Amino acid sequence: MDQERIYLDHAATTPPAEEVIEAMLPFLREEWGNPSSPHARGRNARTAVDDARDRIAAVLGCAAREVIFTAGGTEADNLALRGAVARWGDERGRHLVVSAIEHEGVLATAHALVDQAGCELTEVGCDSQGRVDPAAVAAAVRDDTVLVSLMVANNEIGTQQEVSTATRLVRERNPHTLVHSDAVQALGRIPVGLDRLGVDLLSVSAHKCYGPKGIGALLARWGAHPRAQVEGGGQERGRRSGTENVAAIAGFAVAAELVVCEQAAEMPRQAALRDALEALVIGALAAVRVASGSAARLPNVSAMLVDGASTEALIAALDIAGVEVSGGSACASGAVRDSHVLRAIGEDPRATALIRCSLGRGTTQEEVRRAAASIVAVVGRAVRAPAGARP
Repeated sequence: MDQERIYLDHAATTPPAEEVIEAMLPFLREEWGNPSSPHARGRNARTAVDDARDRIAAVLGCAAREVIFTAGGTEADNLALRGAVARWGDERGRHLVVSAIEHEGVLATAHALVDQAGCELTEVGCDSQGRVDPAAVAAAVRDDTVLVSLMVANNEIGTQQEVSTATRLVRERNPHTLVHSDAVQALGRIPVGLDRLGVDLLSVSAHKCYGPKGIGALLARWGAHPRAQVEGGGQERGRRSGTENVAAIAGFAVAAELVVCEQAAEMPRQAALRDALEALVIGALAAVRVASGSAARLPNVSAMLVDGASTEALIAALDIAGVEVSGGSACASGAVRDSHVLRAIGEDPRATALIRCSLGRGTTQEEVRRAAASIVAVVGRAVRAPAGARP
C-alpha cells in the first residue's frame, strides 16, 4: 500500500507492534501444540498461556484466575451480560441498566436479552458532551437490577466516564448489582484495571492496543464470574470453552505490557498532536466543531462534527485523498450507519457528519499537518464554503 497514506483510525484497529509479532511467531512455527494435550508440546503451549495470563493480570490489576480469554471485546461484552443474567437472573432479577452511548456489543446484547431472556432494560442518557451522570446511573438501579454497564471511554467521540464513582453509587443503592465496564478503547490510553475501577467485570481487546485481532478478555472478579456461554471442552476454568489461541494470547500479553509501559510518555504526545490537528481544522473552517471538546476524553481521539455534510461522503473523499479516518464505530460490518452516539448527544446524524480521527504511536507531526490540510480541503468543498477564519 502507498506509504504516503496517513492512518488516523487507531480506534478501529492498530498495527501489530514488532515485539508482538516476534512473540507470536514461535507458536505459529514450532510450538503449535494444543494447550490441553498431555505431551511436551501441549505442556509448552499451556505454559505459554499461563504465563500470558499472569502478565495480563499484572498489567490490569487482577488475579490470573480472573482473566477469561475471549475472541475479542464484543464476545467479552456478550459474556458479561449474558453470563450474568444466566447465572444470577433468577436469584437477583432481570433488570439491566446501560448507558445510551455504549458500544453495540453491550447495547445489542442488552436488547437481545430483553427479547430472549425476559429482561427489562433502562438506558441512561448523557449530556451534549457525551458525559453520563454517575448519580443518574445509580438512580436507575432497582432491587431487581442484576447488572449495570458503563463504558470507560466512548469509542466514537472519546468521552471518558466516571466509572469508579458510578460503581460506588450503584453499590450503595444495591450491593448485589454487578457492574461491568467496556475498557476496549481505554487500555494503554488511560489507566484502567479491575481493582482501579472497582468494577466486577471488565472487557478488553488486543487489536486496539497493537496486538493481534481475534483475542480479548473478560476480567471477572472471583465470585462474580458469569456463567459460560460457550460450552465444550471446559477451557478457561469452564467459563469459555474452545482451544486457546496460543499465538494470539502470547501477543496480547506483550501488547498490553507495551502500551501500559509507554502510556505516561506517549499519551501526552498524542494529545498534543490531536490538539494541533483540531486547531488547524477548526481555525480554517467555521462549519467544524469538536464533539466532547470540553469533556475529559481519550488523548488520541478527535471527533469532529460538520454541519450540513454527509459522513459517508466525507470519509470516502478523505480516503481518496489518502487520509484514513472513520465515521464512528468500526464494528458495523464496514457500513457507515447513523450514529446512536450522535443522537444521544443531541445531534442529527442525517444533518451532521462525524469525522473520527484517532492517532497512534506512529503518528507524526508532519502527518497531522498533511491530514489537516486534506480535511480542510475536503470539508470546505463539501459545505461549499471557502476556507477562512471562524467568524
